[in-house]
Amino acid sequence: MGEQPEPDVFKVSVLNEESIILGFHLTKIMFRDILSNFPSSTYVLITDKNIAPIYLSRIIDNFREVISEMSLDNASKLRLITYLVSPGEQSKSRDTKAEIEDFLLSKACGRDTCIFAMGGGVIGDLVGFVAATFMRGVPFVQVPTSLLAMVDSSIGGKTAVDTPHGKNLIGSFWQPKRIYIDLTFLETLPEREFTNGMAEVIKTAAISSESEFINLENGVSNIREAVFSKSNIQFQGATLATRTPSQSLLLSVIMASAKFKADVVTHDERESGLRGLLNFGHTIGHAIEAILSPELLHGECVSIGMMKEAEIARNLGYLNQVAVSRLCKVLQDYGLPVSLDEKKVKDLVGKKFCTVDKLMEIMKVDKKNQGDQKKIVMLSSIGNTYEKKATIVSDSVIRKILSPAIKVLPFTSNISSTHVTMTTPGSKSISNRALILAALGNGTCRLKGPLYSDDTQVMMVALQKLKGAKFEWENDGETLVVTGGGGSLQVPDDELYLGNAGTASRFLTTVCTLISAETANQKKCTILTGNARMKQRPIGPLVMALQENGSQIRYVENEGSLPIEITPSQNKFKGGKMNLSASISSQYVTSILLSAPYASEPVTLSLTGDKVISQPYIDMTIAMMESFGIKIERLEGNIYRIPQGKYTNPSEYVIESDTSSATYPLAVAAITGITCTLPNIGTTSLQGDAAFAVKVLEPMGCTVTQTETSTTVQGPPIGSLRPLPNIDMETMTDAFLTASVLAAVALNNEEKECITRITGIANQRVKECNRISVMVHELNKFGVIASELPDGIQIHGSKIQFLKGPVDGVKCHDDHRIAMSFSVLGCVVPDGTIIREKKCVEKTWPEWWDDFESKLKMNTVGIDSESHHDSIIFIGMRGVGKTTLGREVANALNQEFLDLDQHFEAILSTPIPNFIEEHGWDAFRAKEFEILRSLLNTHASDYIITCGGGVVEYPPSRELLKQYSQNHGDVVHIVRDINDVIRYLNRDASRPSLSEDLLHVWNRRKPFYNECSNIDINTINTFGRMTVENLVEIIRKTRRTFFISLTFPDITPALKIMPTITHGVDAIELRVDLLSENGDIPSVEYICGQLASLRRSSSLPIIFTVRSQSQGGKYPDTQETEYFNLLEQAIKNGCEYVDVEIHKSPTLIENLIKMKGDTKIIASWHDLTGTMKWDGEEVRRKFRAAHNIGDIIKIVGRAKCLSDNFRLREFVEWQQQHIKKPIIAINMDVEGQLSRILNQTFTPVTHPLLPLKAAPGQLSVAEIHKGLHLIGQLPKKKFYLFGNPIVHSMSPTIHNTGFEILGLPHHYDLFESENVEAVKPIIEDIEFGGASVTIPHKISIIPFLDQISVHSKSIGAVNTIIVTENETGRKLIGENTDWLGIFYSIKPLIEINSETVGLVIGGGGTSRAGIYALHQLGLQTIYLYNRTQAKIEELKNQFPKYGIVGLSSLSDEQIKQKPPQIIVSTIPATSNIEIPYELFASGKGGVIVEMAYKPRRTQLLEKGAEKGWIGVEGIQVLIEQGLCQFEEWTGRRAPRNIIEENVYRKYNNIYS
Repeated sequence: MGEQPEPDVFKVSVLNEESIILGFHLTKIMFRDILSNFPSSTYVLITDKNIAPIYLSRIIDNFREVISEMSLDNASKLRLITYLVSPGEQSKSRDTKAEIEDFLLSKACGRDTCIFAMGGGVIGDLVGFVAATFMRGVPFVQVPTSLLAMVDSSIGGKTAVDTPHGKNLIGSFWQPKRIYIDLTFLETLPEREFTNGMAEVIKTAAISSESEFINLENGVSNIREAVFSKSNIQFQGATLATRTPSQSLLLSVIMASAKFKADVVTHDERESGLRGLLNFGHTIGHAIEAILSPELLHGECVSIGMMKEAEIARNLGYLNQVAVSRLCKVLQDYGLPVSLDEKKVKDLVGKKFCTVDKLMEIMKVDKKNQGDQKKIVMLSSIGNTYEKKATIVSDSVIRKILSPAIKVLPFTSNISSTHVTMTTPGSKSISNRALILAALGNGTCRLKGPLYSDDTQVMMVALQKLKGAKFEWENDGETLVVTGGGGSLQVPDDELYLGNAGTASRFLTTVCTLISAETANQKKCTILTGNARMKQRPIGPLVMALQENGSQIRYVENEGSLPIEITPSQNKFKGGKMNLSASISSQYVTSILLSAPYASEPVTLSLTGDKVISQPYIDMTIAMMESFGIKIERLEGNIYRIPQGKYTNPSEYVIESDTSSATYPLAVAAITGITCTLPNIGTTSLQGDAAFAVKVLEPMGCTVTQTETSTTVQGPPIGSLRPLPNIDMETMTDAFLTASVLAAVALNNEEKECITRITGIANQRVKECNRISVMVHELNKFGVIASELPDGIQIHGSKIQFLKGPVDGVKCHDDHRIAMSFSVLGCVVPDGTIIREKKCVEKTWPEWWDDFESKLKMNTVGIDSESHHDSIIFIGMRGVGKTTLGREVANALNQEFLDLDQHFEAILSTPIPNFIEEHGWDAFRAKEFEILRSLLNTHASDYIITCGGGVVEYPPSRELLKQYSQNHGDVVHIVRDINDVIRYLNRDASRPSLSEDLLHVWNRRKPFYNECSNIDINTINTFGRMTVENLVEIIRKTRRTFFISLTFPDITPALKIMPTITHGVDAIELRVDLLSENGDIPSVEYICGQLASLRRSSSLPIIFTVRSQSQGGKYPDTQETEYFNLLEQAIKNGCEYVDVEIHKSPTLIENLIKMKGDTKIIASWHDLTGTMKWDGEEVRRKFRAAHNIGDIIKIVGRAKCLSDNFRLREFVEWQQQHIKKPIIAINMDVEGQLSRILNQTFTPVTHPLLPLKAAPGQLSVAEIHKGLHLIGQLPKKKFYLFGNPIVHSMSPTIHNTGFEILGLPHHYDLFESENVEAVKPIIEDIEFGGASVTIPHKISIIPFLDQISVHSKSIGAVNTIIVTENETGRKLIGENTDWLGIFYSIKPLIEINSETVGLVIGGGGTSRAGIYALHQLGLQTIYLYNRTQAKIEELKNQFPKYGIVGLSSLSDEQIKQKPPQIIVSTIPATSNIEIPYELFASGKGGVIVEMAYKPRRTQLLEKGAEKGWIGVEGIQVLIEQGLCQFEEWTGRRAPRNIIEENVYRKYNNIYS
């Protein structure tokens, strides 16, 4: 090793002492300085165990060398003592401080001791505090080794340790004698730690110096090179002569940061005001850090905090958008997060998340606060703050910025006289084109007024990565200076991530073909990629045109969309004659036009297809290219000739305001009646949307004044907008969303249709989302009727007072135009409108919400409504109802629905049968796997994904699903009776035949489904019985489940009471160890007989339990082989669950698991001794063992006091954060009964009719429900029947009986009213739990609901209101159980096949339910008779695919030829219709359902009985549909036998 040269250093003064020394390789100069100026007999170097192995030996050698070189008199007596502490924040404690002090005392250190603190912030704070208190204060030296410590914690004299109550709560101010900032230490710093420190460097520049900030903006690659590139030159950087420009830049920015902090400390050492400026980003950042540490580092939290605090400054008008965007970009350039929603943040923090309430609560405790007022450092521009201290900011503003959603409130005062004048952001279209033109051009161009948003930022970053241009800002960000590269481009070092920026993706695709092979680096290709939606948006026609032209472009994932890989070639972009389809997007055309001058040959571009989309945007491109020196020749037939050349950058280019964005403030004027003037958009605009005011708003009733440069719109009085019967918006497609929300409130004064039809917008289906579909869906949620047209949308205008903002808000699909459009509608929605994903506006108008309030004078509040759930996958045989259930569950959970088969066809643009015919089944399964794998990456949250039945046939797909169910979201296996499935599939020709027996397919796939899924849901023969609410509870694991523990020695005598014993339970436990055969241990045959008897008496799942004596049962522990033989027999007999005690033989358990098939294992452990502690190691060990064995984990302890139950719940809640398996965790004995009340999964229960309790402390279902009510976990709800007349209704008897039997605290009452408006206060009451609805309100109730089910939509009526409450709010959902009452009355009584014919008599509302029920039963022919032929035609039109055959009479010839086997009569019993005997001539018998229940036995029932038909009385149908309602409301099976008994008793009392 050569001699180390004397380093060239820089010194910074703090507190009037030049005590900060910066440079490279400073160890020796440090020791010379300290030995000379702070002589001592003992020097102590304290560092951590991570740093010591790298540097300690060298530093000790340097110390010795310096002593030798200095020839000190006391050299032999000088000693350097070292002490190592464990790395990490946990060492920053009082205990560690005491350990260091004891060590110093043990080494006889005195008051002349000098201490070196070598390490990061933890070491500096801890050792500084030791120095401050040891011997009442000794000198110390800071030697920071992390960037964060260099620029922050080492400067200022703050020292402290943490306590359990918080960080840095005990400490002192103690200034170090020296701070040696040796940048050599950064060479071994992990990259993430370096990035962590850059947050503080950026913070300092942002508040203190724009010139330093510019250095950071322009020096990203050089600064990173100085840290991460390895040099072979020894001691490089120590002297100016050996210091590289990159090292000099690194030293410069660190010194600037250190100098600013030193200046602040000098003027405000004790943090009385000015020093608070250093907390920019820290108020919010510290709150985030308190929740997400240690997963997120300090600097990462501060980075996000800076962005939020900058947005607050923008909202308050202190800071402009360009400054916010510059801050965002520089943070991202250095690898720092700027949002909690970033994928890398989510990956780091896992399931942790920051609620706004929690952040606000933490921010209350901040020493900068003034009382209860929060103070935050406000930027006013880059390099300056609004005040030289933190500024008071109201909670409402902070909450609004932190909230992921925003609620637009309707204005509350008369603002019709308001006149707003405002400018809109620069045009996204023009800005992106100008960036490309200026980057490819020669010279410097000043772009004035560009849009600085997500989209344009993506473009700028990409062009910089391509080495295509340099960017600088002037005039406080109003001017962007672009230095063009003249078309010289290089392959970027990493992929170009474009987010959801469709414009950038298309323009850059052709730009990247201009890269020549000579410039290719080791990667040799450019990859363009984006977010999930970007990977769906089409780019195929552009890629095809370029491929045909010779460019080497390859799809990385799905054909037709990003990501794509572009390989440079010798010829670059070839050029010559090119053909391009322009019927999907004009951006394809612009992409080629912009790059065409740089092609190897002059380009002649011919546009093919029926119609060129968005011609004005092509014209805009041509005009702009001419401004940059390239003139295009346009020939007939959509042919363009582009000459070769290079763009010449004009010295200045002014960006027009964005006319698409301008439609929003103009629309606010239109909908509210105010006047709005835009002074920078007029008739001379290059953009087609400039005509929106004249072509859309004026015909709708607005007063429009437009000059060449300005547009003014005055809206009519509120509610006076007129519909547009037909408008073609092909020239301004992006503006259709704005027009749509106005159309939602556009009405005619005359009694004419209030319909607006917008056409010419087909390209909007392939934007950030399918905008037409989303607009229809979201308008429907407001109660507005809207539907899709082939190339447009149709909207029925609604009165404003009837609009209802969706409880769960508008889902924007990350689409800025969706968000801004619905904010316009929100201005008049009476209850306000929640806009989710509010930040998506940053794509084109980042300050939209600020301007919406400050300029347009609208009111908003922040809403913390965003929560993301892992996507749920549905699998199962075709025909089980996956799609129907999937849509219903997606709706209930406010998630998106996606069908894998439909997605497959959309991606490949071919029907599945065609794909299979061409490529075969193996290729289909392989492609299906590829697409599913991609989906699980791009749609990882908030989706319900349904898969085709055969997805499990392919082993890689099975493994993918299995891993997903174990590590991510739920995979739900939907099961339906296989015979029903076969009947359905035999008449379904939509999918290719499997060419094999369906039962054989089911038997092969069944184990695959079980292997891949973690939740099984049996729809009990149809999706109707398994309610959506039940499904959601099962999937979310919020539904409480119970099993009854049978304790009979012989269950046969008890079979008659089994329906009563099993009230409210979800399974039956057969305690085999309690069975007795003539007083002896029962034989296998006896046990099998008991199982068979139990099966015949109940359809509930069976839990087979043989509890051994050591676990609290009666089965001998010595008979282990016999124990497992019994469990194997239970599996063979099809028991759904078997209880396996985890202490049994591991080998025998393993063998049992191998043969378990569909049976689920409950792995159990019972601590009879009471020694197990819920916070001890034993329970964790038992839990792990149960987890390894079972599908369900069961741990039972003993409670000695009430607190044992709380410890149990803490244990369970902690485990549930880490595992997905269901957990049964309870305590025995009376003291443990609270644990049984709180347990959610399979709580064992007893019943008064059982001979004894299976375990001490067991409760009944009713007792648990009562307990839950008493502790506030089961609030009382009020249920009603709405209708008139209803005085003799049986519904109160049905429901109140059920509530009483199950111990539920609810009550059902009658509310009789002719006017449906009267129910509004009731349904708005927080205690309202649901309602039955009868005539005359079944249709008129619908506008009062948030949504209605698919069944209700099909039938056209609602008879049940269900209330749902979750994190998105409270919803009223309309359901129809009339059809279920008919369905379940028929299904058990008749075998249905393809020949079965049904008859519905009547044409009223109930007849619709009858028709629907028969169709759901699988009938393909349904006769319909009604006296009025028009009614028959109306119903045939309503159900066009149901096989309805109208009858002229009940003796119609059709009946004689093919008599019905099922009859549903929906007419009053008093009707005079004669029932002919020909109806019953099927010869096979049949089923009659009589909907009238007065009298019980009608003419129809009596005549049918004479012919041997089974009759279902109207009162039984009423009970059946009431039971369905009960189960919808409570999630519990109704106690049918008691309800029927009570209803019939009341019925007989009334009608006897």
